[in-house]
Amino acid sequence: MSRAVAWYLVAALVVALDRVTKWLMLGWLRTGEAHEVTGFFNLVLVYNRGAAFSFLADAPGWQRPFFIAVALAVSAIVSWMLWRSPGRRLLCAGLALILGGALGNLWDRVAWGAVADFLDFHAFGWHWPAFNVADSAITVGAGLLIVESFLHREAPRKHGAGME
Repeated sequence: MSRAVAWYLVAALVVALDRVTKWLMLGWLRTGEAHEVTGFFNLVLVYNRGAAFSFLADAPGWQRPFFIAVALAVSAIVSWMLWRSPGRRLLCAGLALILGGALGNLWDRVAWGAVADFLDFHAFGWHWPAFNVADSAITVGAGLLIVESFLHREAPRKHGAGME
């Protein structure tokens, strides 16, 4: 089995976890309903028609095909990057999480026209925008890519090398 296939399996696991958690929340909660879990965390069910943090959620409808196209493009680019660098573990872990998260939220956009969010953290009257497992995977994946960019340095190429 190619090392790249293992990274695609990680992405598939993220999609599966995202689907299962959304299925559970959709079966348990009604839209807008909230259940307090702790003094700083609720389970809620909201639908986000926009991007991260509800960016463009109130747009008149053009954002759905736009975000579907963006998710497809990102998924294709990330898949290609995974295929090209399967040995760079930190890079590929980040990319696999991003791919799984993008595909998880893409599923919602295609099926419902919006992304189902249900994790609601809050403190001192302030609520972080609700999010889901796919959003978490994308965020952690992006963080791993940032860390990897500081750790992975390619040797500088000499100007004109190989042109004798």
